[in-house]
Amino acid sequence: MADSLAVDRNGARPWLAAYPPGVPAAIDVERLGTLVDLIERSIAAYADRPALISFGKSVSYRELGASADCVSAWLGSLGLAKGDRVALMMPNVAAYPAALLGVLNAGCTAVNVNPLYTPRELIGQLEDSGARILFVLENFAHTVAEALPKLPRLERVVLVGPGDCLGLKGKVIDFASRYVKRAVPHFQLSPTVTTRFDAVLRAGRRLPRHRVAVSPNDLAFLQYTGGTTGIAKAAMLTHRNIVANVEQSRAWFQVSGGDGRRRTMVTALPLYHIFALTACFFFFLGTGGCCLLIANPRDVNGFVKTLAKSRFTHLSGVNTLFNLLLNHPKLHEIDFSGADGYHIAGGMAVQAAVAGKWKAATGKALIEGYGLSETSPVVSINPVDLQEWSGTIGYPVSSTDVAIRSADGRDLPFGEPGELCVRGPQVMAGYWNRPEETRAAMTPDGFFRTGDVATMSETGSIRIVDRMKDMILVSGFNVYPNEVEDVLAKHPSVLECAVVGARCEEGEMVVAHVVIKGETVAADALKAHARSQLTGYKVPRRIVFHDSLPKTNVGKVLRRALREPDEA
Repeated sequence: MADSLAVDRNGARPWLAAYPPGVPAAIDVERLGTLVDLIERSIAAYADRPALISFGKSVSYRELGASADCVSAWLGSLGLAKGDRVALMMPNVAAYPAALLGVLNAGCTAVNVNPLYTPRELIGQLEDSGARILFVLENFAHTVAEALPKLPRLERVVLVGPGDCLGLKGKVIDFASRYVKRAVPHFQLSPTVTTRFDAVLRAGRRLPRHRVAVSPNDLAFLQYTGGTTGIAKAAMLTHRNIVANVEQSRAWFQVSGGDGRRRTMVTALPLYHIFALTACFFFFLGTGGCCLLIANPRDVNGFVKTLAKSRFTHLSGVNTLFNLLLNHPKLHEIDFSGADGYHIAGGMAVQAAVAGKWKAATGKALIEGYGLSETSPVVSINPVDLQEWSGTIGYPVSSTDVAIRSADGRDLPFGEPGELCVRGPQVMAGYWNRPEETRAAMTPDGFFRTGDVATMSETGSIRIVDRMKDMILVSGFNVYPNEVEDVLAKHPSVLECAVVGARCEEGEMVVAHVVIKGETVAADALKAHARSQLTGYKVPRRIVFHDSLPKTNVGKVLRRALREPDEA
């Protein structure tokens, strides 16, 4: 059986033979340095290039570096030491990259916070991380004001304006009511704990340049994860983890920052999420590219309007985001002719119906990849010259080992489903203050257990079957929600859907939660459609119709929110 294993006892890696020409089997992790080194090299090499575009305004590498220097000098003046945690609670506005790079320059650890958090969620994350400083977009300061009495370790709150770093002083930018539920004036924070971001920049300009020596093994991020299945916990990501993943991506896409080609990535997923943080921000800035920041992709009308008047070469998103664009009546106004770079999808499974419609609408295949917060995030990617969506998550990137294993830790043959396990320089250092969970997540031979069920082909390509926790057991047979959802999504009346299990007399049954478009459709019609392509036990026994489905901040459907109370 040894020659049929995903990674056999001799370390065979079948995917290497399928690598695109020029992609190395391994990267030299030791020469990479830190994120501070990465960005400083880019600021020096590409000083006059645009690093960011936000609300129609461009920020050069030189300007971004100057703002980051001000932030790091200000943090140093407050006495923050190496390893102190600083939280960032912002959507994709220009101040976020400036604040983030300043935090890293100061030797601190960044804690990304979803700005849509409730006070309870915010308290939990800031108390768990021990953050001393919080940068927050002023639109969300009402949440901080409510939480502040229960945050004794939080020393200072920095209020950020949407136009900060853009020369839009005093201009209030509308984020649309779907994104911000309260207007700016609805916060009240004590001036003794509050500083405006523009005051931080002014103070920083008067202070000496502040740099703290960091090593590749120092913590760059506490990246909280819980996603669709559980309680949030923080993955400890080192400078080495992120820089290695940037280099793995550079090797895969074979990008040279010195080629002079203008590359602009549509960055609609929030930078506080690991996908956009690494695959858009650090990768593009590390290679001389530009990030077109979309502050609120939920405002799909505004999103489409921005794309229609922008020049971009690359696009990234999740399945629900691509589906949202495909169903917008003004999609035809977006000029995709210049978007000759890759259109990459990750974060959740891409549905065949969405992939097919995207290729038809734009002429570009969706390049699907796979990753997690715990892996910085990229584990595998499809070849960049893919002409048609493959239905797989591609091949492991350089210096990455992947194994498909049974519940008792055995390596499984090609084609047999098991838990996807990953080993490489991008795998986290562990979970913050959770040694038992860290031990449970790692195998004795150093693989991270992803919790995803996958298969591997003989060429080394990986196909995700589903999350282990989401699998439904029907009369002793395994049903994977992704498969049922993929079938339902092909029905012309289905806009989006999610499949979960529910208890019944026989054990579990399949329940489909559906959002329809256009005219109503009968539940029996959807069941008949499913029955035409699925064996009987996989067909949903119950169809539940919704106006919308609950989602995470990046658009993943929250299956656990759709389960019955005793199933969640």
